[in-house]
Amino acid sequence: TTHYLFIVVVAVNSTLLTINAGDYIFYTDWMWTSFVVFSVSQSTMLAVGAVYYMLFTGVPGTATYYATIMTIYTWVAKGAWFALGYPYDFIVVPVWIPSAMLLDLTYWATRRNKHAAIIIGGTLVGLSFPLFNMVNLLLV
Repeated sequence: TTHYLFIVVVAVNSTLLTINAGDYIFYTDWMWTSFVVFSVSQSTMLAVGAVYYMLFTGVPGTATYYATIMTIYTWVAKGAWFALGYPYDFIVVPVWIPSAMLLDLTYWATRRNKHAAIIIGGTLVGLSFPLFNMVNLLLV
């Protein structure tokens, strides 16, 4: 049950990071800086948490599972903030799942080599996450 507690704690923390870094829409003069902070904080949260969880369980596919749980938690937080009277786009839900799928693919392709999963998978997450979220944020 320890890994379930871990994933809940990290999902809640990723939601808090999203709340703190995701409200850049209201600060148009700081938008690019906020996007960089958003990208670095969220991709680090995804890569570190998913790699830890994936290596803890040893099962490919857990990074995508982890990203799905973070997405669900953030949508719940978005609904809660909306219920409190904030605008609907106050929390921008990050697109974690495609980057997590790349991390799972790396873990599977390197025959569960932990160091390759961390280096190659972390690099893929760091490069792909801002691209997926740029499209997401442009649509918001």
